[in-house]
Amino acid sequence: MTTQSLAKEHINVVVRNYVEGMVFADEALLRQAFHPACRIIGHYEDKLEWLSLEEFIGAIKAEGPAPKEVKPFWEVLSIDITGDAAAVKVIDEYLGMRFTDYLSLLNINYRWMIVNKLYYLNE
Repeated sequence: MTTQSLAKEHINVVVRNYVEGMVFADEALLRQAFHPACRIIGHYEDKLEWLSLEEFIGAIKAEGPAPKEVKPFWEVLSIDITGDAAAVKVIDEYLGMRFTDYLSLLNINYRWMIVNKLYYLNE
């Protein structure tokens, strides 16, 4: 397995942890996926959100988990890796809403982590 394909495999795990953590309000999975100093940025309900990880997790927990029988949906559209930096474009669903996310990841101490999430709520 090449270094590039191994990195993509690890990044896909991070994306899965992010989406499943969000859908099932699983704080541990979200903390595995995101760097503690990350930012989550986008417009939601016509307001600009510029959230810390703590604020994002708080908002997810306030909504509560989806029922266990829900199958989370996400589709990775692209992964671009240069050295220890990566950009991922993913479409995912949360609470019946479809988002396009642009995730910036950094490999820190041999572990890929989301350092920035820029999102768009599709109409």
